Parts: sequence; C-alpha cells; structure tokens
Amino acid sequence: MDFTYDDEQEALREAVRGLVGKAYADFEQRRQTVKRDPGFDEALWGRLAEMGVLGLPFAEDDGGMGAGPIEVGIVAQELGRVLAPEPFLTSVVLAGGLVAAAGSAEQRAEVLGALSAGESVLAFAHAEPGSRWEASATAVSATQSEDSWTLTGVKEPVPHGARADLLVVSAALPDGGTGLFLVSPEGVARDGYPTHDGGRAARISFDATPATPLGVGGDATAHIESATAAAVIAAANEAVGAMQVALPTTTEYLTSRKQFGVPLNTFQSLSFRAADMYVSLELAQSVALWASMVLDADPASAQKAAARAGLQVSRAGRHIGQEAIQLHGGIGMTAEYSIGSYTSHLTALDHLLGDGNHHLAALSSAVGGYAEADPLP
Repeated sequence: MDFTYDDEQEALREAVRGLVGKAYADFEQRRQTVKRDPGFDEALWGRLAEMGVLGLPFAEDDGGMGAGPIEVGIVAQELGRVLAPEPFLTSVVLAGGLVAAAGSAEQRAEVLGALSAGESVLAFAHAEPGSRWEASATAVSATQSEDSWTLTGVKEPVPHGARADLLVVSAALPDGGTGLFLVSPEGVARDGYPTHDGGRAARISFDATPATPLGVGGDATAHIESATAAAVIAAANEAVGAMQVALPTTTEYLTSRKQFGVPLNTFQSLSFRAADMYVSLELAQSVALWASMVLDADPASAQKAAARAGLQVSRAGRHIGQEAIQLHGGIGMTAEYSIGSYTSHLTALDHLLGDGNHHLAALSSAVGGYAEADPLP
C-alpha cells in the first residue's frame, strides 16, 4: 500500500490548511465563533464552497467534484487541526452522503447542488433518546396516507439541527424497516443548544409533519450503515488532525515550562509519556488512512474498516487527550487554553457515531466468522 499523497492531494491539503488555518490561527477567534449562533462561521462555510470542498464527495452530475474518501479524509484532518466548527462531517459526509446514495436524480441535483454551493446546511436526524448508535429508527414513525407521508416522534441529539435548512430524517416504516425522508424545518419544533466542545445540537419534535421519501422509499437501513461507516472514517481523520496538534502543543510545553530550575522534558518519566503519545498518534494516523483507502477501493468492506479505525482512534484520542491535560497540569483545564478544547472535541467525536466499546463489540461479534488458525509453536 502507498500511504503517500499525490501532488493534487497535497495541493488540496495546503489549500484547506491555508484557508481554515488563517480563519482560526488565533484560538481566541475559534472561541468567539462558537459562542455565537449558529456556532460556526457562515462566511467561511461559503469560502469552503467556493473552493469546492463542500461538493468534494459528490458526483459532478450532482454539482460536486467527484473526489473520493482520501480527499475527504484530508479535509477532515485539516478541519480537526484547528477544531473548525463548520459542519463538514455531519452535513456533507453524513447527511449529504445519504442523499447521494439514496436520493433520486432530481433530489440529488437540488439538495446536493445547494449544499455544494454553500447555500444550504443539511442535518441527519437519526439519533433518538436512549438509543445506542443503531442503524434503525423506532422513536419516530412514518405514516402514509394515499401518496403523502407524515412523521411523528422525537430525534435528539441532531448535530446542527437548529441551523439546518433541510433535514434528512430516519423513521420506522409501517411495514417494518427504517425509511429516509426529506423534511423542511419549517414544520417542526427545534430546540437548539451548545455541546460541551463548542458545537451545536438540537432536539427536534415531529407532529404529523409532512415528509418526502428519499429516492424510491422503502427500507434504507443498508444506506444508513454505509453512510455511517464513511462518516466514522472521516471522523477518525478529523480526530487525527486534532491529535496532530495536541501532541506538539504538549511537547512544546514540556520544553518551555520549568520546574526546579530545569525544563520539564528533562524529567525522563514525562518524556516517556510523551513518547507513548507519539506511538498512539502514529497508529491512529495509519489506521485512519488505511480505512480511507479501503473505503475508496472496496466499499463493501468499509464497515469492518470503519470499526477498526473507530476503535484505534478512540483509544488514541482518549490517551492523547488525557495525557495532554495531565502533562500541562492545571493550565490544561482552563477554558482560555486550547488543549482542553482539543480533548473535549476528541471526546465528542468519539461519541458521535459510536465509541470504542461500540466498535469493539462490532468487531468481536464477527470473530466466529473467521477461519481457524493453528497457534504459533
């Protein structure tokens, strides 16, 4: 496997890094942005659209750029490096990915065209109170009356649900299975709130709300599983980007901060802990890129690859985040200092689409399907 980027991919990385790096070069700018609704910079969202980033994973016929998971991973890493709050992961990769996979030609052209142009923000309303990252829906039910559909129930949390211009909603079908519907936010009750990492989420209530089936309708569980796997891999790359900054921030602090008249990095035990963080980052970075390559080359194997990446990155994010705060000491817990926000965002990513235990359970459930091997002598 070739784990190096080609010239075009390097150019994409430099372009995105230059744009978001300038916008959030000062961590205080990021803090001020997430304080205000909608929790991200809409002007920057528009500039990402002008660069073609928001249409990156979609076909050119649908108004996109026709790029692949490697390019999506590159963008996710660069957004993660600066903790950019723009909803690329949830709106483009997840919600947009569902429309691209299940929508009709007309729906794809209209919805993805507006998303790619930066004129619209999508949100996938799927998580339900008490649910644990299932691909099915139970709390929201769909009812058909002749040729029309309505939805009733509650979805929470819905990332950026209060700001979304269009909702992609999962709902239990009358004959079983889970369907996908497009819903205008004008007909729903939305209660938005900030999340611990500076993001936004909402509780959305449907009460006989008109809905349009996505594509031909029917059970869309397989589409939800596939889109979620792609989003898990993108989230792993975003987490890697955050860890790529958390580690050097910590090592620089160990170099500059003095105790007993000498820099902290002269204490061997602290240097060993920083070295362990480096090992965790390298493992996470490798498996995230490998999973992106699997998704690109063999989408049928993407769910297993996503589970492996999700597990490794979950462990690495917890390790690096906690050690970064510990090695910084008291300053690491302050809101004014960046490292606590990096750890908070790593935690949020870990719980967005399934934490490490969830991915470990998925992998362990498939162990019986593998061929037996003789033990080593």
